[in-house]
Amino acid sequence: MFSYCADPSSLEGLVWLSCYLTTATHMMFYASFGTVLLLLAITAPIALLFGFGGAMALRSRIAPLRWFGGIYTSMVRGVPDIIFFLFVPIALDQGFEWVRHQILCDSDAPVRQGNDFVVCAAAKLPLNSAAPWVHDAYGIFLAVIAFSVVFGAFAANVLSGAMAAVPRAQLETAEAYGMTPRQVNRRVLIPQMWTYALPGLSNLWMILIKATPLLFILGVEDIVYWARELGGSKTSAFAYPHPDWRLYYFLGILVFYLFMTWISERVLGRVTRRLSRGQATMGGEALRKGAPA
Repeated sequence: MFSYCADPSSLEGLVWLSCYLTTATHMMFYASFGTVLLLLAITAPIALLFGFGGAMALRSRIAPLRWFGGIYTSMVRGVPDIIFFLFVPIALDQGFEWVRHQILCDSDAPVRQGNDFVVCAAAKLPLNSAAPWVHDAYGIFLAVIAFSVVFGAFAANVLSGAMAAVPRAQLETAEAYGMTPRQVNRRVLIPQMWTYALPGLSNLWMILIKATPLLFILGVEDIVYWARELGGSKTSAFAYPHPDWRLYYFLGILVFYLFMTWISERVLGRVTRRLSRGQATMGGEALRKGAPA
């Protein structure tokens, strides 16, 4: 990074450290923090969308939709998260490649050959000739789907409970004014439920933040991956030899997650107070009395 870093073996002290912390691999380590933030920014709304769909399915008058919502929430919540984080990316990846194999490959050989899943080179995702960033983007895409499926099921349970918590009298009043069931949902139920859903959704957001280190298991080069790679002891064969520094790298990650949690608590607290104003809830009652929500 700096001109004086051309010969690391001749450097000492802070100068050596400044060169060490600005190597290309450290730049990738710093960029991996952006990968975590990107995952959160994309996964949260998609998981919320899955959750809303699941909650509406649970309340549907159509039996198959209601069964689907029940199976989705019960199955995902009843299976360890790590199983889904490993199963969903593999299943999606092989499913995409199987479809491409049927379209692009002129071969009668089955894709299942014993325990191996074999497709032609043209059906591979990503292609072997693809740029490295394409491989990274594809891995993040699979990770987003896996996280969204899992946390969408938990969000569906939270939103379903929030919908049930909306006072029945409000819905009956809307029906008495001649609103259709769709209008009742859109104008009364959905706007009112967020006050009751926010505590549960806030907890899910915190759990989602803590779950991001599982990206390492999915093969994504995240902050945990680079902390292990960079923090491990390096011999004199490397440009910057050093003892085992993993403790310091993981301490930095710990500070990052604590900071994320602190920021989230402040933002969610403000949103909760705003939504609680004028509501017949404990938070709204506290605001009316002048106490902090």
